[in-house]
Amino acid sequence: MNPTCQHFRFIEKVPPKRDLTFTFFSDGRLIIENNDTGELISPSQLRSDSKDFYVKHRISFIKNRLLQAKERYA
Repeated sequence: MNPTCQHFRFIEKVPPKRDLTFTFFSDGRLIIENNDTGELISPSQLRSDSKDFYVKHRISFIKNRLLQAKERYA
């Protein structure tokens, strides 16, 4: 089975403003790309508002996985 993915674009509010694309895969993988340079970024390289964006989406992903597991095994 191929994992599905969701793409989110985020432009940082604090200079230097990076234009980032977050790709969240259904199997838990993540790719963060700087759209201006094509560079891949790790979560540890995120700052303030982009880190908040990442954390909120990661928490949402974990909650959804837990709910799915609960429904499947309940």
